[in-house]
Amino acid sequence: MISRLNYMQGISFKEDHISQIPALQLLQKFGYTYLTPDEALAMRGGKTSNVLLEDVLRNQLRRINSIRVNRNKEELFSEQNIENGVLAMRNIPMEGGYLSGNEAVYNLLTLGKAFEQSIDGDKKSYTMRFIDWEHPERNVFHVAEEFAVTRTGMADTYRPDIVLFVNGIPLVVIECKRPDIKAALDQAISQHLRNQKDDGIRSLYLYSALLLSIGNSYGAYATTGTPAKFWTKWKEMFLTEKEEAEHIQQLNCLVNTPLDEKRKAHLFSDRFRYVRAYFDAMEQERVLPTEQDLYLFGLCRPERLLDLIHNFTIYDGGIKKLARYQQYFTVKEITERVKTLDHGKRRGGVVWHTQGSGKSLTMVLLAQAIAQAKEILNPRIVMVTDRTDLDSQITNTFKKCGREVINATTGTHLVELLESKTDAIITTVINKFETAVKRIKHPLTDPNIFILIDEAHRSQYKEMAIKMDKVLPNACKIAFTGTPLMKKEKNTANTFGGIIRPVYTMRQAVEDGAVAPLLYEGRIVPQHVHEGPIDDFFTKVCEGLNEYQTADLKKKYSRTDFVNQTDQRVYSIAWNISEHFRDNWQGTKFKAMLVTPRKAIAVLYKKYLDEIGLVSSEVLITAPDTREGEESSYGDTSEEVKAYWKKMMDEHGTPKKYQENLISRFKNQEQPEIMIVVDKLLTGFDEPKVVVMYLDRKLNGHTLLQAVARVNRVCDGKEFGYIVDYYGVLKELDEALDLYSNYDEEEQAVFRETLESVDTEIAKLPQKYSNLWDLFKSISNKRDLEAYAQSLREEDRRQEFYERLTAYASCLKIALSTRDFHAKTPEEDIKRYKDDLNMFVKLRSAVQLRYSDTIDYKQYEGQIQKLINRHVESGAVKPITELVNIFDTEAFEQEVEKIVGIAAKADTIASRTSKFITENIDTDPVFYKKFSQLLKETIAAYEQGRIDELEYLKRVLKYKEDILAHTDNELPEELQQNNAAKAYYGLALETYQRIFSDTQMSLKKLALETAMTFDEIINHTLIVDGSVLVDWQQKSDIIGRMKIELEDYLIDEVKRKYGLNFSFDDMDTIIDGCVDVAKLWIK
Repeated sequence: MISRLNYMQGISFKEDHISQIPALQLLQKFGYTYLTPDEALAMRGGKTSNVLLEDVLRNQLRRINSIRVNRNKEELFSEQNIENGVLAMRNIPMEGGYLSGNEAVYNLLTLGKAFEQSIDGDKKSYTMRFIDWEHPERNVFHVAEEFAVTRTGMADTYRPDIVLFVNGIPLVVIECKRPDIKAALDQAISQHLRNQKDDGIRSLYLYSALLLSIGNSYGAYATTGTPAKFWTKWKEMFLTEKEEAEHIQQLNCLVNTPLDEKRKAHLFSDRFRYVRAYFDAMEQERVLPTEQDLYLFGLCRPERLLDLIHNFTIYDGGIKKLARYQQYFTVKEITERVKTLDHGKRRGGVVWHTQGSGKSLTMVLLAQAIAQAKEILNPRIVMVTDRTDLDSQITNTFKKCGREVINATTGTHLVELLESKTDAIITTVINKFETAVKRIKHPLTDPNIFILIDEAHRSQYKEMAIKMDKVLPNACKIAFTGTPLMKKEKNTANTFGGIIRPVYTMRQAVEDGAVAPLLYEGRIVPQHVHEGPIDDFFTKVCEGLNEYQTADLKKKYSRTDFVNQTDQRVYSIAWNISEHFRDNWQGTKFKAMLVTPRKAIAVLYKKYLDEIGLVSSEVLITAPDTREGEESSYGDTSEEVKAYWKKMMDEHGTPKKYQENLISRFKNQEQPEIMIVVDKLLTGFDEPKVVVMYLDRKLNGHTLLQAVARVNRVCDGKEFGYIVDYYGVLKELDEALDLYSNYDEEEQAVFRETLESVDTEIAKLPQKYSNLWDLFKSISNKRDLEAYAQSLREEDRRQEFYERLTAYASCLKIALSTRDFHAKTPEEDIKRYKDDLNMFVKLRSAVQLRYSDTIDYKQYEGQIQKLINRHVESGAVKPITELVNIFDTEAFEQEVEKIVGIAAKADTIASRTSKFITENIDTDPVFYKKFSQLLKETIAAYEQGRIDELEYLKRVLKYKEDILAHTDNELPEELQQNNAAKAYYGLALETYQRIFSDTQMSLKKLALETAMTFDEIINHTLIVDGSVLVDWQQKSDIIGRMKIELEDYLIDEVKRKYGLNFSFDDMDTIIDGCVDVAKLWIK
């Protein structure tokens, strides 16, 4: 006991100590009752296939439900109905799939379920509730850990670290990870995703409402079915410093208040008994709350958890969504703000949430909160949005508020609804709303009318606000915007009631990973092309090319058949775009958009891009007779546009179909790679794979910000969104910034923060380059590959090397894609950067093979590979994703054969053998432990120079052969063909040598007898009529029977026969070890 604690004097990084136990302690302080794994299993009827604590649920259904017959009389639900309630929660219909089952659970939780019951001879339906949402304190909360659940269609189980129950229903699943392991958060999230697969433990996640991945210094949360990239961060948002201080004080107090003795004794009674002293010692000093504490406090304290589940969860088109933190706090703040009447009106305002942070969902959540606010009588809520698909999706959301959703199909219909005192939620689109505002004859003065309006109609704010004020003088108006308001728009905000805090800026969104940061590169081409400027442009394009390539390119560019200078300009940019896209993105999943000033130019770009033939593109425009972009100042529609439109209508039939088909191809197929637009798709179009926007038209403040937001959506493997500007849109960036204002001190910062010039990224290249070389500064001969590889023997150093290499390669890729870098960097420097990258990538492959590392080729690997193929030796390096198993002897020998150097061969064999041992140790613990030790000693002897590389190679080869043959020269002959019995022998001998070391008898002979007898008992128990019993590993009665027989043998034939001092604990060590081995061998 003491020795075990000695190693824990400092910080312990075991998952239990640093994450799991602190979480269990804090949750109990919130009011959860702790259950040990055994207690939880007993409450599940002893079955790992059950996930409900049914007795708890039964008692709670009795406690929180009653039937109100009349004012003076209440009745209880019959026992039969209580049982029906438990059955309803247990038997969830799964025909529609996993998520529809989860939605069925959610509906039961929020709507309850009606059951018939006779009271005084009168039979009626009454609704039973499963959770008391209004009075959190009337529910009961439990926390269980290591909660084993049987996998679907499998015999084994998965064990989430922590599960939280409300009234016996498992609503929260938590995975804890230690902070010192690599990509710990990603691992925890992927565990949740694995658990939700077909062969996982969907029977548990079917009930889940909140999923958490936490560790001491990080956290993320999501809900059922959320893909990895949409897991998100939680932060508290405060309106005042006082609020923040109170919150921190409350959490500090909780973390530093010890559990009472009874609860502490219970927590440390079972498997945590040995660490009690460690936690007692920790309580002697004050500790600071960790990130994990903040997540548990922010999401799992009972009243907050119930609030999030009931009021901030939505099923949107088959996807379950849980509010992000900024949505939660904004809705809370607005609801408080509008509850009170001030001079007969409620205060509305403008909500500023950055593009891409989920405004539609915030609107729905707000409407729901207002509908449920007891302080507001009969609120009538109108949602004015762009999303026509919103109606069907939100209809279900409002069921739990007991309201229907009506879509106002015409302006007249909307007026009727507003005048009719309906309590339905009304949805409409902007033009219908405008019509309605004009049609209302008599002002509607009700202060309980709420208008929620989306920002895409910024231009109409002012005008409409004035009209609205006339006909709906007391209505509460709340507008949502994604882009900061310009100074001159400030008063508009005031007509709505000012800015509603807390605002959620672009910087916060980038920090949260909700949007990608943007890089900007100006490649400005003169608008009016004379000989001089186009030559300058051409010279810039040729930077970094040799004279032959330059001459070749000159030929391509110097066509003489341009009708006018515009054509020549468009042609030269089309070349530039083609090559830029090909060199940087082609062959990855990413796409581009090209924004042009008018339809004729859009069609011209398409013509030239097709002629050049390097990239595929489509043009998406409105019909020729509608004005778009700068058409108004350019007179008639060109013949080319009419011809293009006719061709599109022949192919697609209608303008609607043409738009739908093109967008669908762009989103779902490899081609087109580039979508050419004028105004279409600049707002409201979401395709996260768009990574670069080529701009060739003037865009102003608001439109520019919206256009830019097309490339900042998050997508796997997307580090930045890129803006390549051929027009000089942001030339006057500072002037543009002057127009914008943030609502804190940061007057200018908003836009500048999110849009970084590509130069700032390139400026980091020398530092990243020297960071990489720093790892090898001790190596004197810089050409000695062996010295590099030897210097990376330590796993931590290798991880550092892999990370620094990825950072350097990502940065170099950005640099090489820009024109400025080629213009400003000497040719020999560029060559050195590329050559060194090539060398380091080869070193990575060599080292990875040698030490059997499986590198996680995540995020930017595809793009780095593209960079290597483009700028370095073509195809010279392929990432190694699969390591050959040593059991695949032929393939492994071929791999070793290719490795140069004796020590490198030995390292490869040693590391791969060691990997094999780790994967198989449970099948024969003693055998593999022995070889693991031998390998470690041999590697150490070589590293300390006690043996040379030839001896090193000879020894590791022998160990590899022995392991593959599963043989050991100390094993008795009788066991050579029986792998399970070999393992029993090793386990028995290890224990006998430890406890009977002073006896004269032959312990090897005794261990052999034990192994043979165990083998016989185990086989005759598990193999009946020549077949192994199905799923015996899960059947405690069979295992129990077998263990008793094994114990009888040890008592009678070892302890009593030889008069040995043999304790039951030592017997259990052998028996449990052998049964665990049998589970792996006898299937």
